[in-house]
Amino acid sequence: MRWFWIDRFTEFKSGSHATAIKNVTLSEDHLHDHMPGFPVMPASLMLEGMAQTGGILLGEQKQFAHIVILAKVPRMTFHSWACPGDTLVYTAKLIEARDEGGMVEVQAHVGQRLVAEGEIVFAHVDEAAGGGGTIDQKNFVFSMLRGVLDVGKAGDGSAE
Repeated sequence: MRWFWIDRFTEFKSGSHATAIKNVTLSEDHLHDHMPGFPVMPASLMLEGMAQTGGILLGEQKQFAHIVILAKVPRMTFHSWACPGDTLVYTAKLIEARDEGGMVEVQAHVGQRLVAEGEIVFAHVDEAAGGGGTIDQKNFVFSMLRGVLDVGKAGDGSAE
């Protein structure tokens, strides 16, 4: 799967926290089939957006030296929904970062309304762990999203 469930980062503090947004639009195919007559963003896709936000935060801390994969979701509560026209704001706070992986606390808001909150655990996978074969990194969304971090940089690579 190679879908991006975040549109851009609005804040990124390396090793600490990140904020990303996802504009929910009726042009997204999944909204036509999920809850006919009441289109809402599926909870699983909001979880993926939070995971992409937190996974990039963790991966960037080690300069993407590891492939970051979602390992488990020990706690996640969905309080509300997001409809077309809403802007989801994902926040991720790095709680733990180790050689084996890490954990983030995440939240999703629409305006002041809390939509979801929880914890996500990630694992680091190295190519050497594949038993001598190589891992096709293009199948990992986190490695494909690296360029998203360049949005807030000037043409010479410095912060604007």
